[in-house]
Amino acid sequence: MLPLIDVVFLLLVFFIYAMLSMAVHRGLPVVLPASSTAKIDKKLVLSVSIKTDGTIYIDKHPVALEDLAETLKFRALHETDPGVLLFADRDISYQKLFKVLDQIQTAGIQRISLQAESEKSP
Repeated sequence: MLPLIDVVFLLLVFFIYAMLSMAVHRGLPVVLPASSTAKIDKKLVLSVSIKTDGTIYIDKHPVALEDLAETLKFRALHETDPGVLLFADRDISYQKLFKVLDQIQTAGIQRISLQAESEKSP
C-alpha cells in the first residue's frame, strides 16, 4: 500500500509542475531587467515585446513602430478596460522604450505593466 501512495504523490507533483510550466505567457523571450518588487497583473489583455534589435511584437506578431498605435486600437476594440504587458529587453535604448510607450498611450491604453524578472537574493 505504501508504494502505491508514493507513486500517487509522485504523479501529483509531476502534474502540478507540468501545469505551472504551462502558464500563459504570450510575450516573446527577452532578457528582462531585474526588480525586487515586480508583480504581474494577469488581467491585462495584450502583450507587447521589444527585442534587443529593436523589433516590436504584439502577441508574437511583428509590428512596425508607426503601426503600433493603430494595431493596438484595433486589437483592444472589444475590451472594456484594455491593458498591455510590456516585455522590453534590458539592452534596448531608453528612447526606443519611450517611443513604444508613447504609441501605446496614443492607442488610448492607459493600463501598462512593465515586466521584469525578480531579483535573486544573494
